[in-house]
Amino acid sequence: MRNLSKKTYKKLIEIFFKCLYGNISLDNSKNSKLVSKIEVKEKFFKKKNYFIYSITNGSVFTDNTENVAAISNNKLLAEPSFQHGDSRIISPKNNSVLKKGLTNFKKKYHGNVLSLVQGASTENYFHWLMDILPKIRIFISKYSINKIDYLYLGNVTPSQEESLKFLGIKKRQIIKSKINKHINAKQLFFVSHPWYFKGKFHDQSHNLPSWQIIWLKQTFLKFKKKFKINKNIYIDRSESKFSHCQIINHFELKKYLKKKNFKIIKLANQSFAKQIYMFWNAKCVIGAHGAALTNLVFCKQKTKVIELKPFRHPGKNYQRISKVNNLLYYSIESQKKYLKNKNGDIFVDLKELDKKINL
Repeated sequence: MRNLSKKTYKKLIEIFFKCLYGNISLDNSKNSKLVSKIEVKEKFFKKKNYFIYSITNGSVFTDNTENVAAISNNKLLAEPSFQHGDSRIISPKNNSVLKKGLTNFKKKYHGNVLSLVQGASTENYFHWLMDILPKIRIFISKYSINKIDYLYLGNVTPSQEESLKFLGIKKRQIIKSKINKHINAKQLFFVSHPWYFKGKFHDQSHNLPSWQIIWLKQTFLKFKKKFKINKNIYIDRSESKFSHCQIINHFELKKYLKKKNFKIIKLANQSFAKQIYMFWNAKCVIGAHGAALTNLVFCKQKTKVIELKPFRHPGKNYQRISKVNNLLYYSIESQKKYLKNKNGDIFVDLKELDKKINL
């Protein structure tokens, strides 16, 4: 009965907002008159071409999970919109607004807004460094950052706000999609994704463009905040809000690493500037597969990296970062018998780890 009531309530909400804003149809044209498109070509991007889209008096809607809809005249504009399902990019035809409509009140902003939302991934540290910040770099290749009055983002953390501050963006300029899922702006800008254009995320992560890894290091390294920290660090993700890739034998692992003079680090409450210094200062970094390892972009050349991975995990993003940054990368896979664990948790073979540390 309760489930039926929820479904009825959701349906009534959809009907109400469709009466308010109308039905949304798809504009799949690559030369739509409703959106202006500028191609970005720059030697620094190493033959990768990107686009900046702008919509006059446009709107954007996000469900904060899998859909971002760029809207003009009740048309879903295919190119600047974003749809993600089953861990892959999907067709604009599957964008939720075409079926459900715009199910939130619209808030108007008098100014220029750069939309950087891309569903739930905005909040993830890997996607923040590898997707969101590089989009700003693409944008400023054609426009001054001063052209933007607001940035439309997800639920931004303090360390993410700090990284924006280093780029000259103030906290008051941030619009959070958790509060406003549906906004309208005098001029609305979108930027094409820096590297993820099709297929499954893990199948594409080994192709992270070298330019963005280089740019992140060049841009943010000067903001590192020096403090006393061991040069051998282990990144502990036991308090991560994401339940996957946890260490099964973490008590034994931490006991072993302490004997090896490793500092056990939890990054959740560390400032962005401290995280930069921590990895820049490191001689050896050990950690389970997870977003915190994106900080490898800040490491010095020849830093040793040991990534702890679930059995046959397809993700090669941290291996790619290590290659571009000229780091000494090693990985240790969990044993096959732990594959049945749906969270992809990891049992670390301490003898194998000892060999890797002593190489």
